Amino acid sequence: MAAPNDEEGAVGPRCHHRSTAMLDVPFLPFCAFLGTLGVLCVAMVGTWCQHWRGGFSLDGSSRTFNWHPVLMVTGLVVLYGAAALVYRIPNTWSGPKLPWKVLHGSLALGAFVLTVLGLAAVFCFHNSQGTPNMYSLHSWMGLGTVLLFSCQWAAGFGAFLLPWAPTWLRALYKPIHVFFGSTILLLSVASCVSGINEKLFFSLKNGTMQYKLLPAEAVFANTLGLLILIFGVLVVAALARPSWKRPDSDSPDSRQ
Repeated sequence: MAAPNDEEGAVGPRCHHRSTAMLDVPFLPFCAFLGTLGVLCVAMVGTWCQHWRGGFSLDGSSRTFNWHPVLMVTGLVVLYGAAALVYRIPNTWSGPKLPWKVLHGSLALGAFVLTVLGLAAVFCFHNSQGTPNMYSLHSWMGLGTVLLFSCQWAAGFGAFLLPWAPTWLRALYKPIHVFFGSTILLLSVASCVSGINEKLFFSLKNGTMQYKLLPAEAVFANTLGLLILIFGVLVVAALARPSWKRPDSDSPDSRQ
């Protein structure tokens, strides 16, 4: 049997490279799609609370509780996801890093503020109604995520924004910071999805609107939960994609 010539042997690698290039997605269109998906999640959770749950107020009633899912999805998922992707923007790969560090930290801080306000809304509602706090798995997971988030932000601020942090400490803490960044986002998604499901179980009880009968509200809220899950998975996938990572400061790509 004759051995393949050089041209025939190169067909396989060329085809593989061509198929890989076809599957490659540019970052900016992907980011635009992800941003649209995030805005859709915020719009849907607001619509759910306004249309089916009675709207918003600060009187301690269930309308006060409605701030909780809106603020949590907006801060803990969408805004936090945006903060996580800052260093994947190609413009951040050259020039000074300080403005991008400030943007990353500011987005994370904004997400944290919205999250604290969302916690305040649910505690206010529970206390005004005489409902116990922190008894469900959702509440344990949510509060644990917020506490981990606060530690992550404080440690990141101390290691990367304060000028007196030594270089060896930054290098040691960087992979830990990246790991917990993705972990916190996944925990945030899990907390939001479990909270949506818990709210549906509590709210859809009467004979014509039981959750198991899948009324319109259940379909809408279930779809919202799936979109939040897709958003979180896509953000983590973007963070794990090697071609979208900022080159190391000592790599040839970075020096070039």
